[in-house]
Parts: sequence; structure tokens; C-alpha cells
Amino acid sequence: MDAWIERKRYADDGKHRKRFNSLTADSDFQRDRARVIHSAAFRRLQTKTQVLGVGENDFYRTRLTHSLEVAQIGFGISEHFREVYKSTPEFVEWIPTQCAIEVVGLCHDIGHPPYGHGGEVALNYSMREFGGFEGNGQTLRIVSKLGEFSPRHGLDLTRRTMLGLLKYPALYSSLVHQSETPMHNSSTNLDSWKPPKCVLDEESEVLEWILDPFEATDIALLMEFKKEEGKHGKTKFKPFDTTIMDVADDISYGVHDFEDAIVLQLIDKEDWDREIDPILRQNPDCPICQTKDTYRERLFSGSNRKRKHAISKLVSYFMNEVELVQNQDFSHPLLRFQAIMAEPAASILNGLMELVRQKVISIPEVQTLEYKGQQLIVRLFEVLLENPNRLLPATTYERFKDSNRPERVICDYLAGMTDSYATKVYHKIFSPSVGSVFDRL
Repeated sequence: MDAWIERKRYADDGKHRKRFNSLTADSDFQRDRARVIHSAAFRRLQTKTQVLGVGENDFYRTRLTHSLEVAQIGFGISEHFREVYKSTPEFVEWIPTQCAIEVVGLCHDIGHPPYGHGGEVALNYSMREFGGFEGNGQTLRIVSKLGEFSPRHGLDLTRRTMLGLLKYPALYSSLVHQSETPMHNSSTNLDSWKPPKCVLDEESEVLEWILDPFEATDIALLMEFKKEEGKHGKTKFKPFDTTIMDVADDISYGVHDFEDAIVLQLIDKEDWDREIDPILRQNPDCPICQTKDTYRERLFSGSNRKRKHAISKLVSYFMNEVELVQNQDFSHPLLRFQAIMAEPAASILNGLMELVRQKVISIPEVQTLEYKGQQLIVRLFEVLLENPNRLLPATTYERFKDSNRPERVICDYLAGMTDSYATKVYHKIFSPSVGSVFDRL
């Protein structure tokens, strides 16, 4: 276990080394959680889009509230495992503690740029000749290099925490498929520029360090991916803690974003009857199916109390339907153990997520906001790259001058912006009536 609480370490002197090694594992994860909570990247999630645009309404989720919910649900799943497998010590030993799983949930989205996945696509397009961009890869980049705790090692988190963030453990260059369509280099339609889910190539040595304690056969298998003609490669496996976070992420997305859509009247009873009720009818023994009329009434009653009660029951149901299974192809428990959602809960949750995609994410009103954000990011990247000495903040410009990958410095700067800050910078540069010499950026 000791290998998994190791850090790159902020200081190399014996005093710090002794202090780190003397701590219990959970104390190390408490420190990880504290560093994430107090980091600028985590704080900026409060004004980054989750699904609906920040500032449209003060009720629904931002990336920050979503991350808090993922952390709480991840802990609930871990506690569920601890109770179910309390008589199986070889399982309990590897189930993450509260701090260990919460820190993974809290920081799983800190690499996502402004304007949701639209901003991610825009930055990948802008970085198409410079190594690309992907939000999960940027998360690893922040915790390992950009975070403010350590000059060289970012937030300097434990190896196990960083392993938990390896949702897609393969490099960008090995997964990417370069489109050859006529729209390949057009910034007015970025549909073909969705990035592969990956680790950025600049963090290849970080990936090697995280995986170093595993046997070579486990590492090779973990990094395997499938690749279809004309598509990006997709990784096939995830570490144990990552699977817990991933399921928690799906529960939060499927249930809480569904709640937001109900409140904003984007999803109604008829949508439930058309998309969710048929799934429930196919599974008559499911607890939700047995009381589906009660759920329907409470979710769409217009009462905050009744709706919240139903949402809480849904989250609890899904958490208790998560199972711990083993992939015997791996030798190490942190790779062999996997958290999966059992049926029929998985089908019900997928139905909720698909309903949110249809009725919220894909509607023209939301897509228009996403498109506007994409164009803003692309334009900012172009002008900042061409005019760094005039337009970049002083500290960012110093990093730009000193870097052998200056384009990545611009990308990091834009990816770290909140939605509102990116809009402010854009208007300060491009809107003649906006901006003053006294405005600090």
C-alpha cells in the first residue's frame, strides 16, 4: 500500500520525506482533498457550465456543485461496498476511504474549460497542430504540473489519487484520428473536432510514474484501446477508484441534471411516460417500477419538497445497485476490482441520461450557447497566439516566453478561464465600447 501514498514531493530534503512517510494513508488523502478544495482550479468550477449556461438561473448545477455531488455519491458507493463486503478482508483493504474517493470526485472535472464540452472541442481544434486538448487530460495536467502548491508537481497529490483520475489511460497521439473531411480546417463547424478521451502527450512521464508500481502485463493491458475505422481510439479499462467515480458521475448526470430539466420545464410527464415508463414496465420487480406512479407524481408535482424526496430516493436506489466485480485478466486489486451498475438500474439510468441529452443538451437553445462559446474560444486563441506580448497577462506572458511549447501556455490560460471571465476578456479585446485601462485581467 505504501507505493500508493507516494508523491512526487514538493521538497526533496529529508525532513519532508520523513514527514510524508510517517503519515497514515488516510491523512495523506485528507491532505489531497484539502489541496484540491483550496486550489484555484476547483474554485473556478463555480462559474463553469455543467449542462446549462452559467447565469441563466441560480438553481441548477454548475461544474462545482456537480463535483460536490459526485464526491458524495462516490463516498456512498464506497460505504455500500464496505458494508456488503465487510466479511471479505481482501476486498475491504482496497475499498477507498471517504477522503480517498471524495478527492477523486471533487477534482475529476477541474480540467474542463469554459462553455462545457463545446469549449473542449474548440480548444482541441485550436491545438490541432500542437498536441490537441481534452478535459480529462487537462485535469491530470493541472494536478501534476499547473496547480499552485508545488513549482514542479502541481498539487502534488498521492499516486493513488492520480490513478483514480486516469479515466482514459492512453496518450492523445495513440488514440487520435485526424479527419480528412472538407471541413477539416474550418472553425465555423467544429463537429469533427471532438477529441479522443485521453492523457495529453506532455504528461506521458506522469502517466509512467502513476503506473510504475504495477507489473508490465497489467500496464500494457490497462493502456489497451479499440480503434474503429474513421474514429478515435477508445480505452477499454479503468482503475478501481476511477470506476467508482465514473458510476457516481453517471448517477449525478442522470439524476441531478434530470432534476434541473424538470425545474426548468424542459422535461415533463409526457417525456417520462414516453422514455422511462417503458423501461420500468420491462422490469416489474424493480423497486422503482413497483412505485413508479408515486415517483411520477412527486417528480412532476411542482413541489420542491416532493421532487427532492423522489430525487433522493432515486440516487439512493442507484448507489445501492452498484456491484463490485473482478476482471481476472488483471493481477493487482486496484485494476482487477471494478464498480459497475447492475441491471435493471443501468438501463433506467441510461434512459434518464438519454432523456437529458435529447431534451436539454441537443436543443437549439443550448446548442446556440455552446456554439457561441466555441467561436469565442477559437477567436481568443488566435489573437492571443499572434499578439502575446500585447494581450497576455504579465505572468502568463513570462511563461509563454520561457516555454518550448508556447501554444500550450495559451491553451492552459484559456482552459483555466471561467465562462464569465472568458466573456469578459473577449469583450475587452473585441468590443470597442467595453474595457478600460483600469480593468485588470
